[in-house]
Amino acid sequence: MRRMLLPSKRTVFLLLYLLIGGFALNFFMQAASLNMDFASVLNWISKYYLLYLFGSLFFFFTLLVCASILPNVYSGALIAMIIWIVTGIADYKKLATTGEPLFPWDLLQIKNAQEMGRITKGMISPLAIVLTVVIIAALVLLVIKLPKVKIQWPLRAVFAIVSCIMIFGFVNLVSNPPKLAASIHYQNIFWNQKVNYTQNGFLFAFTGNLKQKLIEKPDGYSKDRIAEIAKKYASLPDPSAAKAAVDKPNIVYIMDEAFFDPTRLPGYKFSEDPLKFIHSAETNTPSGFLLSPEFGGNTANVEFEALTGQSMYFMKDGSIPFQQKLTKMSFLPSIVSILKDRGYQTLALHPFDKTFYNRNRVYPMLGFDRFTGEKDLTSPERMTPEGYISDKSAFGELIRELKQSGDQPTFFHLVTMQNHFPFTKGPNGPNTITVEGVQQEYKDELETYVQDTKLTDEALQYLSEQLKTIQRPTVVAFWGDHLPALAAGIYTGADFDNNPRLKHETKLLFLANFDIGHTPVGTMSPAFIGPTIFELSGQPMPTYYKLLAKVKSEIQGLSKNVLTNANGVMKKEELTSAQQELLKDYELVQYDMIAGENYAKDLLF
Repeated sequence: MRRMLLPSKRTVFLLLYLLIGGFALNFFMQAASLNMDFASVLNWISKYYLLYLFGSLFFFFTLLVCASILPNVYSGALIAMIIWIVTGIADYKKLATTGEPLFPWDLLQIKNAQEMGRITKGMISPLAIVLTVVIIAALVLLVIKLPKVKIQWPLRAVFAIVSCIMIFGFVNLVSNPPKLAASIHYQNIFWNQKVNYTQNGFLFAFTGNLKQKLIEKPDGYSKDRIAEIAKKYASLPDPSAAKAAVDKPNIVYIMDEAFFDPTRLPGYKFSEDPLKFIHSAETNTPSGFLLSPEFGGNTANVEFEALTGQSMYFMKDGSIPFQQKLTKMSFLPSIVSILKDRGYQTLALHPFDKTFYNRNRVYPMLGFDRFTGEKDLTSPERMTPEGYISDKSAFGELIRELKQSGDQPTFFHLVTMQNHFPFTKGPNGPNTITVEGVQQEYKDELETYVQDTKLTDEALQYLSEQLKTIQRPTVVAFWGDHLPALAAGIYTGADFDNNPRLKHETKLLFLANFDIGHTPVGTMSPAFIGPTIFELSGQPMPTYYKLLAKVKSEIQGLSKNVLTNANGVMKKEELTSAQQELLKDYELVQYDMIAGENYAKDLLF
């Protein structure tokens, strides 16, 4: 047995190679978090060498455990290395696309690998694909040619057990930071994930997020406190009372993928206005801008705000409630449940895969009666066979459902796909608009996106005309979820980098087949769309919506990036004590519903 536990010379060299591989992997993962800037990685290592050392040992043990489990030690280590490299590339691409690093909950999208392939088609150059295939082939050939290393099963078991203990210890060290973590300069900077990843390194930041809470428990949370809040806002006058009530109108949400007004990009000249209908209609109907909590991605967070009235402002940086929390809940109050209790049928449509962001599990919990996905549509239309289902086709399905609803009022929630990246020429037909002033390398990309917005504008005009054929009063809230994930150079050329408000404002437009006035709505957060549409149509507000309406009256746009009111941008440090108390009430109620005991279910609805 003693001979079986003693490593051979080749085994010792294998351990040395795996140790070197661990250091190399850690270097690569950190480079992915720093835009592949190797000088920045070396600078980071010089400041946080202990983090680099501990992280490299973690990678070493992950390579070792895989090498110990599989018969061919090289194959095991190679598989582990490829998995980590792919993870690093995903982190790099997500940072380049959305400005956010890779989070543990992002890996839940692995189940949608085929659909993700459709979404990212064209974003990775053919040269990169060829190089990847060549490198993997070379590594496989190397594994075949390398001299065999025979490790007896007792020694394999020792390696595997020790590795698992060390990996478990590392995860526990990061998730529950003791003094040792502080001594190696690790700090869980959960409130700013970009800093978290760049300072702690990918591995420590990613692992630290494994047990990250969605929202912290606010001071003073209790049933009595929620009851006090309910009593305070229940006594407020209903903002909807000033508007002539419409008897249970159809209410429609349209969240249009990556839609914003490209003519707001200064310095670029367009051959024609891509949003002719919207620009003409916005003076005759309530319109303004949506202050999106996201940029370039994380659609579900905008949807979460709009449906629940809750704000990402109070959530931990990088959170995605649809993936982290809502699938574990049996019920969460929302505009869906409010209207369902009032006799509405509640329908949702997303012309893509229903499992994205766990919508197939989240929607029923929010109260939707039926959820239609891409595969449920009988004859969806695309601009070309390679394109996503067009906005006009999705709007046509919406009109068809409303006409079939009969006497029952309907809440319809539509999340479109037509304008999803990548913005490569072809999928939505030829470009008919030219853009001048943009660098040549970005010209096709920007013109393709502008063409997409023109198609959406035409589809919205079609929807506006079709609304007149619906007998039941119907009101529509249309908005873009976030700005598109265009090349960074396009935004830099338009001087968007230093203007957080512009980077988060998308178009917001209300349409109806009855009179809702034409008062501008300013710049508001998605959480306030529900109370606004209730006010426009004269629907009585539950106490929770009175709270939201009060917050909106003081702080129309509430996000981590910027705060806005009717006068423009607000500074957090300039909030009055009354405004701070208002936000505290909002935070307490939100915590109660999403992570607390949900006393609000009976007290505010």
